[in-house]
Amino acid sequence: MPHISYRNREIAFKLVYFGPGWSGKTTNVTFIHRSLPPSRRGEMVMLDTDQERTLFFDFLPVELGEIEGYSVRFNIYTVPGQLYYEATRRLILDGADGVAYVADSQPSRLEADIVGFQLLRENLESYGLSWRSFPLVLQYNKRDLPEVIPLGILERELGLEGIPVFEAVAVAGNGVLETLRALSGRVVERFQM
Repeated sequence: MPHISYRNREIAFKLVYFGPGWSGKTTNVTFIHRSLPPSRRGEMVMLDTDQERTLFFDFLPVELGEIEGYSVRFNIYTVPGQLYYEATRRLILDGADGVAYVADSQPSRLEADIVGFQLLRENLESYGLSWRSFPLVLQYNKRDLPEVIPLGILERELGLEGIPVFEAVAVAGNGVLETLRALSGRVVERFQM
């Protein structure tokens, strides 16, 4: 549920980029930050290890304009992908209004993609949320590599039929803003119901 400040006439939604390690979550958010005009974005906060892996989370506030006299903000977070940070991922997912699941398209990473989504599903369910009705989009990242898993594999393996799916090359920005638009649209649509 979004945070609504009636005094400040502001609605803040929480979007989380979730996926296995090295799938491109931070790369997506970094591209979003670079693409937006300074008047629409806040400062990006990155808490990385010395190997440039997300240690706790990345955070980017984005101002999107107004809905019925309220300014709308999306607070975008990434979670660390490493399995030993499960408690951190669960904590960051708390209060989320929507999730972009970023899958690594390399065939060697298929099992990690599946395990990561199972953890996402378990975490959502622990908060009493049905992942089937929760605003969720799937991004197949790294589509520029010579060998990639075919579209549809994850949807079949995970029972994700009917959710928006995007191909992306986050380092080049391909598919990144389309993923964000679809997710934010689903989140706002759910809120207005």
